Amino acid sequence: MREVDVMGVRVEMPSNQPIVLLREVAGDRYLPIWIGAVEATAIAFAQQGVVPPRPLTHDLMRDVLVATGNELTEVRITEVKDGVFFATLVLGSGTEVSARPSDSIALALRTGSRIVCSEEVLDEAGLAVPAEQEDEVEKFREFLDHVSPEDFESR
Repeated sequence: MREVDVMGVRVEMPSNQPIVLLREVAGDRYLPIWIGAVEATAIAFAQQGVVPPRPLTHDLMRDVLVATGNELTEVRITEVKDGVFFATLVLGSGTEVSARPSDSIALALRTGSRIVCSEEVLDEAGLAVPAEQEDEVEKFREFLDHVSPEDFESR
């Protein structure tokens, strides 16, 4: 397993489909995962520190973990089959729960949990970005600095 950071979310054009972009911490691979608009908003809220007046689903999940004395120790992105990604939530008790990567990432951002990805997933779906393309990545980061959750609402 390789640790990954969440770079952010964006809308892929022309399909208008949101993606979350992960980056290998100790490497040069990026992993784009296509996600739903609601999950994109949840991830963007967490990254921007937006606190809604009432808990959203991922906030509720975090609160249930805390109230029951559980801890989310790690999110694992475990496999990709026919373009569909799979993840596992690993709790402090050792319990593992199957989940969608988008929900897992939104929860990990709220709990400060580590996110890791299997080497096989990175080999299959990861994109290596050579140093000369880093300026494109920087443009993407700049985009992420200016995107808002409202950009992911259905039109």
